[in-house]
Amino acid sequence: MKLPEIPEDGQNRVTLEIEEGYSAGERLDVLVTNRLPKISRSRVKRLVSEGRICINGKPGKASTVVNGGDVIEVTFPHPPRPPASPEEIPLDIVFEDLHLLIVNKPAGMVVHPAAGHHSGTLVNALLALFDKLPNPGGGPSHRPGIVHRLDKDTSGLIVIAKTEELMTSLGRLFHEHDIDREYRALVWGDPPERGTINAPIKRHPNNRKKFAVQEDGKHAVTHWEVEERFSAWSLLKVTLETGRTHQIRVHMSSQGWPVFGDTTYGGTLHGLDKLNARDRELAREALNIMPHQALHAGTLGFIHPISKEHVLFRADVPQEYKNVLELFRTG
Repeated sequence: MKLPEIPEDGQNRVTLEIEEGYSAGERLDVLVTNRLPKISRSRVKRLVSEGRICINGKPGKASTVVNGGDVIEVTFPHPPRPPASPEEIPLDIVFEDLHLLIVNKPAGMVVHPAAGHHSGTLVNALLALFDKLPNPGGGPSHRPGIVHRLDKDTSGLIVIAKTEELMTSLGRLFHEHDIDREYRALVWGDPPERGTINAPIKRHPNNRKKFAVQEDGKHAVTHWEVEERFSAWSLLKVTLETGRTHQIRVHMSSQGWPVFGDTTYGGTLHGLDKLNARDRELAREALNIMPHQALHAGTLGFIHPISKEHVLFRADVPQEYKNVLELFRTG
């Protein structure tokens, strides 16, 4: 049997699929130590105590007996990364005062450094503009000034705190959902004119990079209204009551209306076999124009923590998004 390698930073999970018929009766900590000989049993026990070794999707105990057909996932913590470095990256700044900054983030830009994305992020760009940004965690930070996030391939408005006071105040607004956020989502299908999706979300049980609607997930509510209809697609105006990771993408996909171009949740060439020849051609052409999810955070509003006035910011969809909409209108 070939033993799996301990993964490098950025690929910090290894899966052990126990062969059918296995009946050695080994404890979980012993089996993992035997099959991952580069780590000690004491380290394995520490990983178990930290909930980093799961068996069949649930955190295991060191004494758990392993059976044939079990699937064991071992997650190693990433080693500490050096703090982010300043990089001269142009930003579309929508608004700035002494306390905060509103940036229109392009699709494709990661918000802060993470595994696999150590440069070219919004944070790298911010560090080139500002000598100091708030870091509530203290010490080297990879998220200075970051109050909330947008997915890498979601474009649109994001607020940056320039002071500790604003970091705390804005964080509270987002936590309490006292933020007006409106998105434009181009989805597959023909949803009703308007509606609400109230469905809890949590991390996908079989794919840690995805999220899914699950009964024991976190409360999540999404409202939508159809703004424009095309032959096989609809442009929606979407507002959020909550701000779960991938919320719009997960909710829309759960209803059979995945966001166009979303490679994670079924938004590329969705139901292509059911389309007529012209719509199939349009879909392929649109994906070439905009090879990422058609999701844009176009409106952001809140009570400014310092002036106490309601501020509202808007940003139109990017040009490539407009080009796809025009293609569908004239197609």
